[in-house]
Amino acid sequence: MPAVIKTNIWVHIKEYVLITVGLVAYVLGWTLFLVPNNLIGGGVTGIASIVQYATGIKIGYTYFVVNIALLIAALFILGKGFGFKTVYAIILTSIGMNVCQDLIPESIVNILALENGKLMSTIMGGILAGFGIGMTMSQGGSTGGTDIIALIVNKYRNVSPGRMILWMDVVIIMSSLLIPSYTAEGALVSWADKITTVVYGFILVVIVSTVLDLYLSGSKQSVQLFILSQKYEQIADAITKDLHRGVTVLDGKGWYTKNSVQVVMVITRKTDLNLLLRYINTIDKDAFVSVSSVTGVYGKGFDSIKGDKKQKKA
Repeated sequence: MPAVIKTNIWVHIKEYVLITVGLVAYVLGWTLFLVPNNLIGGGVTGIASIVQYATGIKIGYTYFVVNIALLIAALFILGKGFGFKTVYAIILTSIGMNVCQDLIPESIVNILALENGKLMSTIMGGILAGFGIGMTMSQGGSTGGTDIIALIVNKYRNVSPGRMILWMDVVIIMSSLLIPSYTAEGALVSWADKITTVVYGFILVVIVSTVLDLYLSGSKQSVQLFILSQKYEQIADAITKDLHRGVTVLDGKGWYTKNSVQVVMVITRKTDLNLLLRYINTIDKDAFVSVSSVTGVYGKGFDSIKGDKKQKKA
């Protein structure tokens, strides 16, 4: 067995570091670009921004209260919690939304957000927010929000969670037309500006979802390895016990040598490839390894095959 290259505790530390980086990006997207321009978006953050523009109550407070209420509802209705990572993300985001609004110098806000206009701020804020959510989700975290409502509704009604989230975002953004909004200086936002803000809100939702999908599709990409080595048993044991990945050993025959060989086949996430290669190199530096990308992997530890619930019942 090789020496442990990366213990579980370091893996967890790495996950929380990446989640923290993602949340910082998400918070900066809102506090640096969106909030100074009185822009809104979907989800709980969109609700919290509308509340801040109307009452002056900072986003973090509303964000925290609404998300905690949703988590409690999910605990009772869905029968399970969403894990400590989600609670960590909600607390850190709530604090960050409030603190960053006071910490970021006005000169930076003016240069990056106000002087660039609302459209550019929407684009830059949306990219940061989508990137932050994607990094958080790729590490098993979640910012909570309206996706919890979608899961609750989906339990009792055959409604797509994605469609539910989309419609909730539309309702949240449109509701800003009915609620008075004030700038940081206390000036009432005109009706014409509110209509423009709604348009920017829809653009923001599209940008965030697009960046999120691009990030997750890249981070969830899988690879398939064929490993030929005389020490195949040690390699298979190391991958199974240390990396907790499934291994299949196939019988093969080298046609040139006419010798029987065992081929170790592994499918894993692309993000784990370097660690896996380091394990193999530690055991057998002469191992022959073939790596190829796969377009879809379904099963335990990967994506699930989604089918119609009615057909499953039938």
